[in-house]
Amino acid sequence: MTDITVFTGHAHREFAEEMCGILGVELSASRLSRFSNDCLQVQLRANCRQRDVYIVQPLVPPVQENLMELLMMVDAARGASAAHVTVVMPHYAYARSDKKDAPRISIGGRLVADLIDTAGANRVLTMALHAEQVHGFFSMPVDHLTALPVIARHYRSRDLSNAVVVSPDFGNAKDANHFARMLGVPMAAGSKRRLADDRVVIDAIVGEVAGKDVIMLDDEIATAGSIIELIETVRRYGVKSISVACTHGLFSGKAMERLNAQPDITEIVATNTVPAPTGLERLKVISVAPMFAEAVRRINCGESVSGLFSDETTYGE
Repeated sequence: MTDITVFTGHAHREFAEEMCGILGVELSASRLSRFSNDCLQVQLRANCRQRDVYIVQPLVPPVQENLMELLMMVDAARGASAAHVTVVMPHYAYARSDKKDAPRISIGGRLVADLIDTAGANRVLTMALHAEQVHGFFSMPVDHLTALPVIARHYRSRDLSNAVVVSPDFGNAKDANHFARMLGVPMAAGSKRRLADDRVVIDAIVGEVAGKDVIMLDDEIATAGSIIELIETVRRYGVKSISVACTHGLFSGKAMERLNAQPDITEIVATNTVPAPTGLERLKVISVAPMFAEAVRRINCGESVSGLFSDETTYGE
């Protein structure tokens, strides 16, 4: 690791501290202040000149506040003559705004990607972008990580002889199928129709789930509408047990209340791409900071990031 400087915004400082601890580098200081007219100001309090600068900031609530802080940090690093600026964004909230599915709406995922480019970022390091086309919204290189190997490692420690991976819909079936192959188990998927942001209907399950230990996999759980509907659907098939897993555990709105009310969930597994909530029962948080740290090391050393997934042992537990 040479000439590297790491900053973090206020969205998830614990993640940045863990990542820096693994890399063996100091987390540099920054200062966020607010003028009387409510405008923000960011100051980076470490040398950036000709440095390889990494700014850690997932887009989590308050999303707009954290986004503005990120943009100002990137702009400040560029103005301070950084040689290269990489945005380390474990969760990209605007990835869900990936298409124009109603008249006269903005494709927010592309717009925010353009803002990050305009601010001066040279590269983005992120995880689980919700849809493949979001990768193409960015005009700079994007290293797109997946948490599936880390989540699979967690489940391999148990008996999977009766397990089946279930995706809430066919849109997530590709990742669910990949995850199922990692575990050496079959896969099934729900036939889902979305009625609103927090209302879905799952008519049936395609695949065999009766009498099985079900592992439900989704890229993100926000309001938990899809997962609750999926749980109610698989119950009708007489499953043996239910475990829930996701990369981004936002658990917004009434999600925690909904999930806590499901007595047959044995475990909820999520990564730490976003801060863990308090009050969610049966939650197991798995860290992906080692994977991000290894990706940062490879970027800094000019090594392949995609090669990271051919050798899980390089980023540890």
